[in-house]
Amino acid sequence: MILNIHKFYLFKKFLKKIILISGIFLVLVLIINLIEESNFLKNNETTFITPLLLTVLNAPSLLYEMFPFIFLISTQFFFIDIYENREFFTLKQFGMDNFTMLRFLSYISFALGFIVIIVFYNFSSILKNEYLKIKNNYADDNKYLAVITKNGIWIKDSLEAGTIIINADKIEDEFLINASLTKFDTNFRIEQNIIAEKINIKNYNWILTNVIITELENFSKKYDTLTLKSSFNLEKINNLFSDLSSLTYFELLKLEKDYNSIGYSVDEIAIQKHRFYSLPFLLCIMTIIASIIMINNKFKKNILLNLFIGIFISVVVYYLGHFSSLLGENGRLPLILSIWFPIIVLISLSIIGVIKLNEK
Repeated sequence: MILNIHKFYLFKKFLKKIILISGIFLVLVLIINLIEESNFLKNNETTFITPLLLTVLNAPSLLYEMFPFIFLISTQFFFIDIYENREFFTLKQFGMDNFTMLRFLSYISFALGFIVIIVFYNFSSILKNEYLKIKNNYADDNKYLAVITKNGIWIKDSLEAGTIIINADKIEDEFLINASLTKFDTNFRIEQNIIAEKINIKNYNWILTNVIITELENFSKKYDTLTLKSSFNLEKINNLFSDLSSLTYFELLKLEKDYNSIGYSVDEIAIQKHRFYSLPFLLCIMTIIASIIMINNKFKKNILLNLFIGIFISVVVYYLGHFSSLLGENGRLPLILSIWFPIIVLISLSIIGVIKLNEK
């Protein structure tokens, strides 16, 4: 009973450290992001409110990416606090040894990982979506639009001569399959309807195959091939769908279903989903690593050294994740494994550390 009371006390203390360090990181993110947004909008006619609003909307999404490092640093300050107050030595008298403490904190971090995904991520993605909407109003290519629905892929392409609305059943490699195009003049009046069996969209000069063009007078012409200049190519279309951080988890699942229905690659969605699934494990591991560092170096004179070690490990974890992602993108690692590989490495190191810690 007494030990459970102490555990609840430690839980509150640990949670307070996480909130405090998250608040410090949030302030830093707000300051840095405000500078970036102000530079982006300096050539646009806008008040200071706009970059300030953009900063607030984008900050939670940036903070979400920092949670592994927040948990590591929070754990270190948690141990600094209980060592300075000599609480850890008191807890040992009630049966909370090194391993029990480490296990207790890792359970908390693992559980908080799910809360971060379910609550914080979905909240940040809603704000990120609003951020992108506002930012798009100041972008040079805001006259272009591409979306994917259960009815296929839709593209709005604005040219000097007018606007073209393209709808296709699906994408196969570099082709739009069973495409229909409607051309509008500058007054948004229909000029032509075009049907193509497939369109090669690899370059900006699209190549249409087995084409039927219908004019306003319902006069139709058939062509084996036809070239159409567009503002889109395959790479640009792919980039329009690459920012998945503005989608909630359930929106991501719906998008995956729509992508599958038209044959569009779901690799990026699969990667994003596994980033969700891996986060509780990553937060747990970062807590374990920080705990091992602090328990092995208890004395006050080593506080700065311990914090430096924590920062160094954070940098290593970041670059390990980045390197693993590059291997996945280059096909040297399976995409899903590229997400889990850093975690597998960290788990292995953590197990070694826990074994040595338990021997003490």
